[in-house]
Amino acid sequence: MATSREQAWSLLTQYNKEPFHLRHAITVEHVMGWFAQEEGFGAEKDFWSVVGLLHDLDFEQWPEEHCEKSQELMRQAGVEESIIRATASHGWGLRVEIKPEHQMEKILFATDELTGLIGAAALMRPSKSVADMELKSLKKKFKDKKFAAGCSRDVITQGAELLGWDLDTLLSKTLQAMQAEESAIEEAVAAL
Repeated sequence: MATSREQAWSLLTQYNKEPFHLRHAITVEHVMGWFAQEEGFGAEKDFWSVVGLLHDLDFEQWPEEHCEKSQELMRQAGVEESIIRATASHGWGLRVEIKPEHQMEKILFATDELTGLIGAAALMRPSKSVADMELKSLKKKFKDKKFAAGCSRDVITQGAELLGWDLDTLLSKTLQAMQAEESAIEEAVAAL
C-alpha cells in the first residue's frame, strides 16, 4: 500500500519539530510535485511529493547519520522501499552509496540544496517572495559563495549534470517551481 501524505506527515512530525525543517520539507514536497507534472510524471505526483516531504526525515535529530537513520525509521514505520531508496539517494556521495537513478531521484538530489538557496535569496528581497525573483539575481546569489554558504553549490552542479541539464536550466526550472507553488507552501506553513 502506498504511503499517504497524512502518514508521511505524521512520520515527519514525529522526528521533526523545528519550523525551519518543516518548512524545508513542505517546500521540497511542493517542488517535487511540480516537477512530476513538468517532467511528464503526473500520475506519480503524490509519490514524488511524499519523497520530497520525507527526504530529510532523520536530519533534525541525527545529522551525523543523515540518509542512513531515515532508512531504519521508515522501515519501522512500514514505508515502502521505493520511497526509502529515493529519499536516501539524495545523500549519494556524501552519506550513502545509493546513486540517484530515476528522474525523480535526480531531481531531488539537484533541487534539495537549491530550494534552500532560493528560499534564502527570497528573504533578502523587499517582497520576501520568489514571485518577483529573476534568474539573473538568482545566478548572482549562486556565484556568491558567502551567501547561504550551507547550500552546497557542488551538489547543485552535480545534480544538474546527473540530469543532463545545464546549470541555468536547473536554476530556472527550480525557481519556476517555487514561484508556482509559493502560495501553497505558505498556506501549508501557516497551518503548522
